[in-house]
Amino acid sequence: MPIEFTVFKGSKDGSIREEKTRRDDLKHDDVLVRVTHSGVCFTDVHYRNSDMALGHEGTGVVEATGPDVKLLKKGDRVGWGYEHDCCGHCRQCLTGWETLCPERKMYAMANLDQGSFASHAVWREAFLFQIPDRIATEDAGPLMCGGSTVWNALHVAQVRPTARVGIVGVGGLGHLAIQFAAKMGCQVIVFSGTDSKKEEALKLGATEFLATKGAKELKLEKPIDNLIVTTSSQPDWQLYLNVMAPNGIISPLSVDAGDLKIPYMPLLVNGLRVQGGIVSARQVHRDMLEFAAVHGIKPVKMTFPLTLDGVKDSLKTLEDGKMRYRGVLVAGK
Repeated sequence: MPIEFTVFKGSKDGSIREEKTRRDDLKHDDVLVRVTHSGVCFTDVHYRNSDMALGHEGTGVVEATGPDVKLLKKGDRVGWGYEHDCCGHCRQCLTGWETLCPERKMYAMANLDQGSFASHAVWREAFLFQIPDRIATEDAGPLMCGGSTVWNALHVAQVRPTARVGIVGVGGLGHLAIQFAAKMGCQVIVFSGTDSKKEEALKLGATEFLATKGAKELKLEKPIDNLIVTTSSQPDWQLYLNVMAPNGIISPLSVDAGDLKIPYMPLLVNGLRVQGGIVSARQVHRDMLEFAAVHGIKPVKMTFPLTLDGVKDSLKTLEDGKMRYRGVLVAGK
């Protein structure tokens, strides 16, 4: 039977509109999810000028399932993130790297008529994640993209518990990265512009904190093995290359349209590696949720109603740099 639900979309002039989306019925392993919460990511700000449904950090409750659904049932709590589908047969898919599949379906690239800023959504069971009992539904949303992204950086770089991990920025990504690295047993060195977030960073698990605004040199007790860059733009790379240990790994997570311009000789002579990455593949994502559940990792958040005004308010708060540190839209608030 036909399914109709509300979505909140961007537009060419940047205004947010409330519209309806339809699905004829649930096919194959389709699952109808009633959205109860959605994280708000800066990527949503980037796409508010596109004619598409916004939101990709959705969590909610299963309301109905298609004929081929095997594991999920009505009433289960689930979430989804940036990737919606993949081919399932290429080398990347068959080796657990489906986020690099050439036919991948990602937010803003496919399924543009639905997102997590909505009343409901229909997604494949294969790309939905059950939320562990020890994670509240409203805390799970930001983990679906923000948590998945920083966890993937730690995973791909094969960060060890003995590592000294530097994290640039204490924001939507950075405050989650601090928690994950600290609970892994790492020494966590946080770099932020000023001391304003020092106390909070230490509470989240940082062992050292450095204010970098105006700094010409960073002075640390020891070099760092891994550097995770979570700021909205690229940092002064020379500043950080000087504190990297030999064979160190740099994981840039900033969304920057410019070229990566990094000092060449320090990279060569110190054997440094720059490791790209996006969100986690599905099994890695499941591992992230289980780790977060066991160790009590959750976002520092501000909540907004999942309404047209609430969506507008949350995006403005994010654009104005006033979000501490992830926004969460709440249905029925």
